[in-house]
Amino acid sequence: MIVTLKANAPPEAVEFVVEQARRFAGVQPRVHRFVGQGGSVAEVHLIGDTQKVPEQLFADLPGVRRVVRVSHKYRVIGRHGRGEAEVGFEYNGVRFDESSVVLCAGLCAVDTPEHVEIMMRELARNGLNCTRMGAYKPRTSPYDFQGLGRDCLPWVFESAGRHGVKVIAMEICDARQMDEILAALDLCGGATGVMLQIGTRNAQNFELLKQAGQQARLPVLFKRGMGITLEESLNAVEYVASEGQPNVVFCLRGVKSHLGEPHRNLVDFAHVPVLRAQTRLPVCVDPSHSVGRLRIVPDGLPEIFHAAGQGVLVGASMVLVDFHPDPHHALCDGPQALTMDWLPRFKNYLERVRACYEGILASDLPLKPENRRDLA
Repeated sequence: MIVTLKANAPPEAVEFVVEQARRFAGVQPRVHRFVGQGGSVAEVHLIGDTQKVPEQLFADLPGVRRVVRVSHKYRVIGRHGRGEAEVGFEYNGVRFDESSVVLCAGLCAVDTPEHVEIMMRELARNGLNCTRMGAYKPRTSPYDFQGLGRDCLPWVFESAGRHGVKVIAMEICDARQMDEILAALDLCGGATGVMLQIGTRNAQNFELLKQAGQQARLPVLFKRGMGITLEESLNAVEYVASEGQPNVVFCLRGVKSHLGEPHRNLVDFAHVPVLRAQTRLPVCVDPSHSVGRLRIVPDGLPEIFHAAGQGVLVGASMVLVDFHPDPHHALCDGPQALTMDWLPRFKNYLERVRACYEGILASDLPLKPENRRDLA
């Protein structure tokens, strides 16, 4: 059972709900807070056997907005039929929600200070404040480049701060790397911010998921597991959220299949609306790791553009994409990286696709709220 309080309800209203829940044997109340554009919303989740807990008792309490009896698996991240549920969060001055699209362009793997500086400078020149920078790289072969690790963090963070880049998506493979990132952020005086990325290879590393959820400072970007179901991936995100960190972005990055070429992975961006219906997570797409190559199609645009457009046209609110100043000398995934001259064109392309999507929403095509069935 989930008791949702009204926006910005006072702490005493939340505590009173908790006190009432504790009256029932075998029921454990757990408070979750979500910060959206409408303000701060608190939810009290009643964990355990709630069959004999009357909904009306909580519905009549001061400050309570609604009570939902939940049978779904995704207690924290699920919509549970609440089409109006808050989506997203703000971190370090950047909003991750459904009101716009965040372009997160950068190096799949940090290699040299010069390449990092070029990337940060071009982001600033194009009015972008989010990037991806891989310091820790899990690789299929133990002989491949594994990333520069903590040694590169000081100069990556310093460059980001100097160019006004607010958020860096950075993959972690071990809880110790979270500590290294937090220490480096403190040493640089909070020059930038980091979104912890759980990569596809760690999608079911449950201890890492729990540890990422137990820290409160950094939001999480979760990449769908490459060879598991969507349900299994969402359960993995629930590990993060249930441990206390609700600020999670779900990223679709293609899945493994037996189909082989032409793409590196089977592009799964048709699942964007599925995720938006089932959860209140902002949804990201990663066209670079889905397509896995830089090839120009007859219309003059790279395939990566069109893959990203497929996601944005159905409501994706973030795009994670590889760029590199010199892809031929990149130490990881160079063949799929766009070069700097594509950055303004890629930004313009996404803006045009997003405008098309917003135009559809503003037309008479969507059903009015009163004519829609509740979201499952």
